[in-house]
Amino acid sequence: MIPGGFEYHRPDSLAAAVGVLREYGDDARVLAGGHSLIPMMKLRMADVEHLIDVQDIAEMKGICAEGDKIAIGAMTSQHELIDSPEIARVVPILSEAALQIADPQVRYCGTIGGNVANGDPGNDMPGVMQCLDATFLLHGPDGPREVAARDFYEAAYTTARDDEEILTAIRISAHAPGYAYEKQKRKIGDYATAAAAVLIEKRDGLVANASIAMTNLSDVPVWSEAAGADLFGTDCGPEAVAAAVDTMLGDIDPTEDNRGPVEFKQHVAGIILRRAIARAWSRA
Repeated sequence: MIPGGFEYHRPDSLAAAVGVLREYGDDARVLAGGHSLIPMMKLRMADVEHLIDVQDIAEMKGICAEGDKIAIGAMTSQHELIDSPEIARVVPILSEAALQIADPQVRYCGTIGGNVANGDPGNDMPGVMQCLDATFLLHGPDGPREVAARDFYEAAYTTARDDEEILTAIRISAHAPGYAYEKQKRKIGDYATAAAAVLIEKRDGLVANASIAMTNLSDVPVWSEAAGADLFGTDCGPEAVAAAVDTMLGDIDPTEDNRGPVEFKQHVAGIILRRAIARAWSRA
């Protein structure tokens, strides 16, 4: 398919990009890596009259680490996450997740901002961001504001970002030493049938803190506070893990599609989550 006609804008500053977005409102869309938006335009599932390419905006790029905190520009590519020593030191689960997104060609162009901003329930990073309790920095006509990743996703392709705002950066604090991102998919480059992000902190042989989120098993990423609480204070034994898995399976809401019926997705979700918990605990 060929997309409909559109006007192309390539601002060189954040203020200019926000200005274009404000001028054209609902008729404009921001282009980051393009791996979500361009296919939708080609399939005529997205009718975009004004395309705002933000590649030239330097303030939306780069990775900056200070102590146990890190700021990631929205235009940072998945490859840069994989290749970054700062990411490996502060939030290695990000590079582990990025390695499981699509293929190397896509990862060189696809951006972390694009992955988290459009509210696609199949994208990998939204669930990881909720697991990490990340904060999204948004810029609009009224200036910047912050939104917690756990409050950002409202429904499929619907987020807390206003139409005139651009997601410019992500802020994260160092996470627990035990981490894992597990993903089951039909083939390389596919969305997950089920994926799980798990963080575990161990103290005196017991779980001192746990965070669990899953991807593509609802119309939004699912972070389950209760599932993490099931592991708290335990040695991550079979009963605790079973309780956490049962809790998460009650929180997700998968639908039947070409990846399988609901029963199959529930089964796969349980297996993937058990693997993620086991691997995070082994690293804790």
